[in-house]
Amino acid sequence: MVSPPPGAAAVAARAGLGVGPAPPPLMGSQGRSGPPGNGGPGEGEGGEARKLQEGRVARGKRRKGKGKGKARAGQGGRGSGAEGKPGPQTAKETAGPEAEAGARACPREEAEGGGSVEEGARGIIKGDEGSAGAGKEAQGREYRKKEAWRVRARRREGARPGRAQRRGGQAWADIPGTGVAMAAAAGEEEEAAARESAARPAAGPALWRLPEELLLLICSYLDMRALGRLAQVCRWLRRFTSCDLLWRRIARASLNSGFTRLGTDLMTSVPVKERVKVSQNWRLGRCREAILLKWRCSQMPWMQLEDDSLYISQANFVLAYQFRPDGASLNRRPLGVFAGHDEDVCHFVLANSHIISAGGDGKIGVHKIHSTFTVKYSAHEQEVNCVDCKGGIIVSGSRDRTAKVWPLASGRLGQCLHTIQTEDRVWSIAISPLLSGQLMTHLGSDFPPGAGVLDVMYESPFTLLSCGYDTYVRYWDLRTSVRKCVMEWEEPHDSTLYCLQTDGNHLLATGSSYYGVVRLWDRRQRACLHAFPLTSTPLSSPVYCLRLTTKHLYAALSYNLHVLDFQNP
Repeated sequence: MVSPPPGAAAVAARAGLGVGPAPPPLMGSQGRSGPPGNGGPGEGEGGEARKLQEGRVARGKRRKGKGKGKARAGQGGRGSGAEGKPGPQTAKETAGPEAEAGARACPREEAEGGGSVEEGARGIIKGDEGSAGAGKEAQGREYRKKEAWRVRARRREGARPGRAQRRGGQAWADIPGTGVAMAAAAGEEEEAAARESAARPAAGPALWRLPEELLLLICSYLDMRALGRLAQVCRWLRRFTSCDLLWRRIARASLNSGFTRLGTDLMTSVPVKERVKVSQNWRLGRCREAILLKWRCSQMPWMQLEDDSLYISQANFVLAYQFRPDGASLNRRPLGVFAGHDEDVCHFVLANSHIISAGGDGKIGVHKIHSTFTVKYSAHEQEVNCVDCKGGIIVSGSRDRTAKVWPLASGRLGQCLHTIQTEDRVWSIAISPLLSGQLMTHLGSDFPPGAGVLDVMYESPFTLLSCGYDTYVRYWDLRTSVRKCVMEWEEPHDSTLYCLQTDGNHLLATGSSYYGVVRLWDRRQRACLHAFPLTSTPLSSPVYCLRLTTKHLYAALSYNLHVLDFQNP
């Protein structure tokens, strides 16, 4: 904000003079104290001195038009040094205007008792220049002091801009146009404060003056606790330590942070630092449990997640729900209902904007998500337990001990491309990312009788996970051996494992057959991290399906759909 310059009254007050209309300046010399009209050197001087004074007065009147502006610029007697200083107060009261003007013009003649006209004119010019220069300099100093004071006051009241603005408005409300200037100045101050907070601190260790790339390299060796403490030093370091590059290494070593084993970031829209914070809740088992959906009769539900939507099977339907922004609740009204089976839906997948479902009636259903298009065709002689779809190819498995390959193309739906005969019922199936379209190998050779595999999933073209009736989770690497797994984890209570889910890196979640127990595993350890029983004894139920995001875990049981919220425990 710019303050108006002080007026003539304030200048006169600082010079020690009374405020009032300034008399017209005259050139001449001033005598000592005498009656008005007698401005000569003394009371007893002769006619020559009076004539000389009258001549000076006449010449001063002729020069009045030219010297009026300069003389009024220095009115009130301001000047530099000895020039322009007023006489005693009694002399000003008794002397006339001509004598007062002469005193301002040539104060030296007060001591000498006379002087020439040229000397008086030079005295006036010097006095005017000195008065104007000194006035501007004093005004500039005063303005700078006030402006510096206002800047300090605004910084102190930075948290209360409204109050400072009100004070400024009350102080200069009578000056037109000051409101707009004040608003613009306030906006500029806020932008400057934002730039100042984002800029590096001016003072501090020499470490902060290093190039930013070098600082990133140094801080990349810090652990999570050290980075958190560093962020509390100042605003600039808080912004600097929020860089994703500093947290990427920590996130890859954390549980369910959105990074795969190969380092691929699956959640680029979420800051890495925030994901690391939530991953600590997964590691410590801190979560909040809630029920999203309930059913009146027992079901064997299966579910899939896509963006902000949840697809879940209930009886012979597949229903689509939309998540609310928190991800821990659903809109009660379904977005869509997909029907077509005569018996319960056992399994379904989402692929290419289609829902491919497998039913207990031995049929496969193909539904377009964003339209009413639905096709179903007979696929097996008995119920279809599992189905998968990738690259325009559908593979199904059934209790009739066969696995079949089908095309997804609309003109060839229902045409079997290949049939694979197996020795037992097919409970789970998965298509390799290599899309070879043929049986590659048989996994394992030492399984006890009845050790069926209930769930299997690929992590990469050469690695996959499996679980089943023998209470083990096994990790396979096809590049090393197909007869023996690389690593295995055993369910502590010898319960059948119905389903599994992984974050693609270190976290593993399994669903047990009793009491709705969900277990979290760190694949770098043998023991289970945490167990969450979701049902009590009277309502014991298996966990039929698990799905997880970086913030939530969803578990489908016989009567309820549960959610474990790790973002807001």
